[in-house]
Amino acid sequence: MPTSTLERPPAGARGHEKYDRLIAAARALPKLRVAVAHPCDEAALGAALEAADLGIVEPILVGPRAKVEAAAAALGADIGPFRLCEAAHSHEAAERAVALVRAGEAEALMKGSLHTDELMAAVVRRDVGLRTARRLSHCFVMDVPGHPTPLIVTDAAVNIAPTLEEKRDITQNAIDLAHALGVETVRVAILSAMETVNPKVTSTLDAAALCKMADREQITGAVLDGPLALDNAIDLGAARIKRIRSPVAGQANVLVVPDLAAGNMLAKSLTFLAGADAAGIVLGARVPIILTSRADARLTRLASCAVASLVAAAERARRVLPEV
Repeated sequence: MPTSTLERPPAGARGHEKYDRLIAAARALPKLRVAVAHPCDEAALGAALEAADLGIVEPILVGPRAKVEAAAAALGADIGPFRLCEAAHSHEAAERAVALVRAGEAEALMKGSLHTDELMAAVVRRDVGLRTARRLSHCFVMDVPGHPTPLIVTDAAVNIAPTLEEKRDITQNAIDLAHALGVETVRVAILSAMETVNPKVTSTLDAAALCKMADREQITGAVLDGPLALDNAIDLGAARIKRIRSPVAGQANVLVVPDLAAGNMLAKSLTFLAGADAAGIVLGARVPIILTSRADARLTRLASCAVASLVAAAERARRVLPEV
């Protein structure tokens, strides 16, 4: 097995306390049964196996046996204890992983070494997919050095140019995620390039509408404000300079971006310029979907698994709550 990334970092290296807390919380839960679609390289298979070794997940490996076994051999790992479902290729692996969820044999999906489009195509199929009434959306749970709490950034990977109605679901998915992660007061900043409503800038109109939707309880579980520019969403000093008075400005823990391009650039700027880590998850389907990148560090993949476990636990708790 690969060495755990939870060991003490070398001198001078920054810690990952926010992710460590998420992983510790997930380890205290029952193992999450995860269908791993096409884990046919060392990175994808290694992340699933290490998450299993830490007690976070119970992986079901779905893919061509020869390729999965070759990846295991390259890692020096024993996959004997884990169920392996044969699939001829990546498309079939995605379909079979989704079928395992529909059959109640898995509580989450995990992307292996296949393209995101392949996995999501199986998820969104109307006849045998995992659609719900809620729009699917992606969230990054970001561990930003120097920032006291994790930042949730949405949507940077699934919805290209979301409509107002789709932004409502994107926002609600992120709020539900924040609650699953244990955030007591969820503060949502609806981002734009400015903090005033400008009829020529659609994102400012959408922000104002989303805030009014929250007032009318069309969005629940959080305090919303927008439009807000990034600086006055996360920095109290910037908010004071602009004389913005709100319970969100300067202390947002959820950032809703105008479109995929803005979200992707924000997340990657934080990652490559500020040294942040970005654990990815897709919400709005029947189960959480662990959506990782080939460039992700192992700790980021583990954090993504931990986030999915916490989301699944919150959903289990919601299902058993008595109706009022």
